[in-house]
Amino acid sequence: MGDACRRPGRGRHDLASREGVSVNSLEVRRPATRALLWALLSALIVLYAFPFAYLVLTSLKSPSEAISVPPSILPRTWSAENYSNALAEAGVLASFVNSITTASISTVLSLVLAVPAAYAVTRFRTPSGRLFVLAALVTRMVPPVAVGVPLVGMMKTLHLTDTPFGLALAHTTVSLPLSIWLMTSFLEAVPGELEEAAKVDGCNRLEAMLRVVVPVVSGGMAVTAIFAFLASWNEFLFALLLTAVKAQTTPLVIAEFQTQFGLQWGSMTALATIYSIPVVLLTLILQRRIVAGLTLGAVKS
Repeated sequence: MGDACRRPGRGRHDLASREGVSVNSLEVRRPATRALLWALLSALIVLYAFPFAYLVLTSLKSPSEAISVPPSILPRTWSAENYSNALAEAGVLASFVNSITTASISTVLSLVLAVPAAYAVTRFRTPSGRLFVLAALVTRMVPPVAVGVPLVGMMKTLHLTDTPFGLALAHTTVSLPLSIWLMTSFLEAVPGELEEAAKVDGCNRLEAMLRVVVPVVSGGMAVTAIFAFLASWNEFLFALLLTAVKAQTTPLVIAEFQTQFGLQWGSMTALATIYSIPVVLLTLILQRRIVAGLTLGAVKS
């Protein structure tokens, strides 16, 4: 009866007394630790979000207030004039179409090439396959400016300069190594028994990959697609070297908002704010798959 009638929490009292720590001190430390963690997380969020928040706030100032010295954080007069001025500039809407087209082509190319390559590396497990993944990582470390000039010559030879497809090919050279590396880690988490079961049901290797493996790693493909899309969406150097008028992307148009008196900060921030919306929407749409893909890549069979 003595043990059965002990009050709940008595063991915690005994353990704390043995270790020389009172239960009251433990109960005080937990809220304090939680408050400290929340304070650190809040500080990180503020530091991370402040530049974008300042960008949006600057875009809502009047054109004269956007270039005032010293600058103010909050607009004294809220105005959408910068947005109307930015969208009224020649070539802005065409640059948005070029950016979406180029990023979409580059993302599709990266996935179409990365998935079979990563599948071969993870399923055949040959030394040359491992060396291939290492070589892909090494090419990722090469700065884009080192391959910019050769790419210009190649695109001129192929008559692909100042075209969205030519620019997408250049962007694929940047995103493909990372896409292969990511898909390799995701495919390694898929057990081989799934493919064996598909083969028993009459599928060949290609059908097993397309009907069984690809749906399982759809979350990982969403993560890879996000990185490939961002690599093309935010790229500036190749767009500067390989485009002139017809295939100019929005980052180049933003950089050209300047007059003889200086930069048009209001129009630049307004167009940059609009340019960030598709990426935010894409991330929100693929949020569930991204979380699933990150979990898949973290656990290996």
